Amino acid sequence: MRFLFILFVPFMLLSSCSNLEKKRQVVSAIEQWIGKELLYPNSTIFTIQGVDTLDNAFLEEYSYTIVSYVDSIGCTSCKLQLNRWNIFMQEVDSISKKKVNLNFIFHPKNMQEIINILKVNAFKHPVWIDINDSFNKLNHLSSNMSFQTFLLDKDNKVVSIGNPIYNPQVKELYLNIIQGKQLGRENKSKHIITKVSIDRSSVSMGSFDWQEEQKSAFTLKNTGDKPLVIQDVTTSCGCTTVAYSKEPLQPGGATTLEVVYKAERPEHFDKTITLYCNTDNSPLTLKISGDAK
Repeated sequence: MRFLFILFVPFMLLSSCSNLEKKRQVVSAIEQWIGKELLYPNSTIFTIQGVDTLDNAFLEEYSYTIVSYVDSIGCTSCKLQLNRWNIFMQEVDSISKKKVNLNFIFHPKNMQEIINILKVNAFKHPVWIDINDSFNKLNHLSSNMSFQTFLLDKDNKVVSIGNPIYNPQVKELYLNIIQGKQLGRENKSKHIITKVSIDRSSVSMGSFDWQEEQKSAFTLKNTGDKPLVIQDVTTSCGCTTVAYSKEPLQPGGATTLEVVYKAERPEHFDKTITLYCNTDNSPLTLKISGDAK
């Protein structure tokens, strides 16, 4: 079974890598982690919103567990995307009869900030606020956020790696594993592949009052000979939202990604928008930046 996952998981994840170095990183991470048991220190204490303490025996009640580690680097609320996790777990529960657990492990700069974020987002899955970063030190986690989320079996062994919130291919893989579907190589030649051009890859929003919502747009054109389908758009921050048409774009047609940025505080920002579509160079990375004062 371990060989099957090593064979299949890279293929799924590599379809979202656009350069050789990224592909090497993915392969290395997968070879390192698949089949490895994640360890918990004896001092592990899971809670709900930092209040209700859970007996660690609950970890043994599930067929699968998704574990996501979040460090203290950068904007925590941006990285978490808890609303999207809530939606994803509703989908998981619907196909698994609630036999999949989700655990977040935080190593925060500010514990109260984490608790407030959990409450604001009505996030009621188990969390461990790991002040000493014991989980990371024990398991020697990657510093790459893409490799800090794991799907574990009932024995706490890694069966897949990657963040299903940021990557639709990872999401599809997780759901297939949870449902017990037969895994195998996809035949990419069966996929409809086209070409796309974008009017620009980055936008500067300049300086503005941080309390004022900012809007911008990217224009996509289908330059291939097959319909273009935007499969998903993810952002590096919950403060950035993107609206787009889900209808297939015919060859020669154009469509717009409407971007809205709402600052949470005064700051200089550089945010990333990742576009997944049926092109060979998917995903495409777009940037917005500016100074919210």
